Amino acid sequence: MATTVDTVVENTAAPRQLVFYTLVTVAFLAASGVPTPLYPIYQASWHFSTPMLTLAFALYMFALLLALLTTGKLSEYLGRRPVILLGLVIEIASMLCFLVANDLNVLLMARALQGLATGIATSALGAAIIDTDPRRGPILASVAPFVGMGLGALGSGLMVDLAPYPMRLGFIVMTGLFIWQLFGLRGTRESVSPRSGALSSLRPTARIPAPVRPTFLRVIPACIASWSLGGFSLSLGPVLAKQVSGMETAMIGGALVSLLSMMGAVGVWSLRRQQTRNILLLSSILLPLGVSIVLMGVATHSILALLIGFTVAGPGFGGGFMGAMRAIMPLAPDGGRAALMAVLYVVSYLSASLPALAAGFATQQFGLESTVYGLGGYVILLSLMALGGVLKQRNA
Repeated sequence: MATTVDTVVENTAAPRQLVFYTLVTVAFLAASGVPTPLYPIYQASWHFSTPMLTLAFALYMFALLLALLTTGKLSEYLGRRPVILLGLVIEIASMLCFLVANDLNVLLMARALQGLATGIATSALGAAIIDTDPRRGPILASVAPFVGMGLGALGSGLMVDLAPYPMRLGFIVMTGLFIWQLFGLRGTRESVSPRSGALSSLRPTARIPAPVRPTFLRVIPACIASWSLGGFSLSLGPVLAKQVSGMETAMIGGALVSLLSMMGAVGVWSLRRQQTRNILLLSSILLPLGVSIVLMGVATHSILALLIGFTVAGPGFGGGFMGAMRAIMPLAPDGGRAALMAVLYVVSYLSASLPALAAGFATQQFGLESTVYGLGGYVILLSLMALGGVLKQRNA
């Protein structure tokens, strides 16, 4: 009788736990998108250059990458809940830094803490979601980050335009949400038994096994193109929206980021049952098509074209990363999956941060529009390289 009761409790607890972990993942990525519509306000209030604006974004990505490489396996040793708890505590600290920020230095510190918290928590959250529901977990873990980024950017843009305290309110909301999740974590079940080796797990391991390299080199341009566009939209997207539209509103900048992220989620969800080759093929067509429409919008100063372009590029953004992962990860040798995944993360986050950082400096020399043309051409070229690799594989 006791066994039956325990089974019923586990069966009813699992859906709630799955929803909880998914919402925590959405919250972390939403918080990462909250500063995006605020960048033009920060820049106007504190009088810093565009390269410093992109540095704030790049610092977030570098901290996130460092955390992923060092703590990505930590939850296998300490358990999922302690690592998620650590991420939540650091995330709350970063929200408080945003709340009191009055200059660029505090903003940079807040972004670094946020990247560290997100990197620590996301790997443990993804594993916890899959532990809770191995069937539905992988797709939820893939879609949740895109949904979170989109909601955070759009919600922040709406609050900036329509609510009081534009530089503070979004972080007040997120702080409250994270405190609620901090207490909600107590109601979840641990899926991993703690074991020794936590300190040795902090040593970064990232390598590409020789049998994987041909496939890796063939599909990685799709991943680089996707994250390069994502990094640009999260850093300079609101500034571009403001210049093209000529309107002093944060809502449009938030909408651009939200469209790319939300349509990325749509792409991941709708393509989840397609063959890997078809995913890469479609993403390598949609991404350059969408970017071409964006460049037309910049040339004609059409905000509508910008919105359409990001909408078209979105499924390519989500599909490019998912397709690259699905092509590469099954080839990992026994015991080499974590190291290969680390390489994929390194390439992805460097692809998001380095081009965005370079674009920030390029705007000083060539102007924003010329920089967008250059970055757009770079993304289109990479997408066409990925398309060529997919077509070449079929003909081989």
